[in-house]
Amino acid sequence: MMNGRQILLGHGSGGTLSHQLIHDLFLGAFDNEYLAPLNDQAVLPLPSARIAFTTDSYVVSPIFFPGGDIGKLAVCGTINDLAMGGAEPLYLSASFIIEEGLSFDELKRIVSSMAETARQAGVKIVTGDTKVVERGKGDKVFINTAGVGIVREEVTLSPASIRPGDVVIVSGFVGDHGIAIITHREGIRMETPVGSDCAPLHGLAGSILSASVGVKAMRDPTRGGLATTLNEFAASSGFGILIDEKAVPVREEVRGACELLGFDPLYLANEGKLVAVVTKDAAQSVLDAMRGNVLGPDAAIIGEVVSDHPGRVTLKTAIGNRRIVDMLPGEQLPRIC
Repeated sequence: MMNGRQILLGHGSGGTLSHQLIHDLFLGAFDNEYLAPLNDQAVLPLPSARIAFTTDSYVVSPIFFPGGDIGKLAVCGTINDLAMGGAEPLYLSASFIIEEGLSFDELKRIVSSMAETARQAGVKIVTGDTKVVERGKGDKVFINTAGVGIVREEVTLSPASIRPGDVVIVSGFVGDHGIAIITHREGIRMETPVGSDCAPLHGLAGSILSASVGVKAMRDPTRGGLATTLNEFAASSGFGILIDEKAVPVREEVRGACELLGFDPLYLANEGKLVAVVTKDAAQSVLDAMRGNVLGPDAAIIGEVVSDHPGRVTLKTAIGNRRIVDMLPGEQLPRIC
């Protein structure tokens, strides 16, 4: 099928090579009844009047890393964006911008990873597109995914509903993805390597929502990490958030890498963690639900919403002082997702 086992410009031409690529690789990997007609759109049944819709693009470097790859990341990231709105993910699109010269084996590995991740998550990749750019005009492959899910009528999540007294819970160790990417990218050898936490979160989110009606907001702290997510919550609600540094779960390996490289784990990207803000009465039920899920055994209550310092996040440090936790003015780690 492949001349020299590499992607050629002709594979993005819309001609014979394009059709071979679609039929021999993408259709076989993503096969389902909605994709099979190969129309320019997918006609989908939606069993609810309320849908969630999202889109995102993935440009991570390197494209393969401990714990995942750009394909797994693209599927998980879009599923998670839907799940954080309380949606049950159903359908994804997948569009590829491929650099001429990418090996077919690498592309097949990415597509296989996407197919397996989607299958395990119970979602279907139903439409997509492929373009090829000249050698040197891309960086192996970029992927755009969009997702559609359904939202139950009783579910309404919004940071604007956050109030003083609400409790902040994180589902597990923070910073794993960021350290996995940067150490692998730079060839830094660690005594205990850290893998990405990349995972679909809709099952965990569903468990949380089933545990209590007191869930106010959920978000997955990706680029910008936990600190950015908490600042977004504070800005949207108009109230302050106080977190306890000692309560934030961070692996010793991640903490050590941060000390070596000069990073703050609060700002490192995560791809398999969520932050939930819940009423005080719901906190224990939600915490138990997280810890009972395979993705949340290390969940922890890390802080609360306060009326002080409205719109700002404050950290109680390990030595008892307090400091403001701002958003990063720029990108801490480029090409992280």
